[in-house]
Amino acid sequence: MDWQDCKYKKFVKEINEDKNLINSLLSSSKKKSESNKRLELDETTASAKISLAYDSLREVLEALSVKKGFKIYNHECFSSFLKEVCSKDLLSKEFDRFRRIRNQINYYGKNILLNDAKMLIRDILNLKNKILKDYF
Repeated sequence: MDWQDCKYKKFVKEINEDKNLINSLLSSSKKKSESNKRLELDETTASAKISLAYDSLREVLEALSVKKGFKIYNHECFSSFLKEVCSKDLLSKEFDRFRRIRNQINYYGKNILLNDAKMLIRDILNLKNKILKDYF
């Protein structure tokens, strides 16, 4: 779905920048990352740790979208936002890959091998840190 589709389908709304909301989202993201660090990675926790990392990333993206004057109501539209509003095609593709994996875990019960989970969590957090460095 492209950015225009997201807007047409009302998955995106233009808003005023809200610094309190941005700070709250960044704080929540940080707490999820900290929770992720405290949780030991094993076969039982792998999926939960991936979801925590993804949620932490998504909250940073939500903060960025608010900073740029948008409220996004659909995870797929964050990919379009990165690609078309931020001109970050590669980051958009990375986020979309993470979104799809997270959906497979949350909605279809997909199991992720421990080593794959470790690499995936690292990659998600690297993307989050890149966005934080570039925009905040």
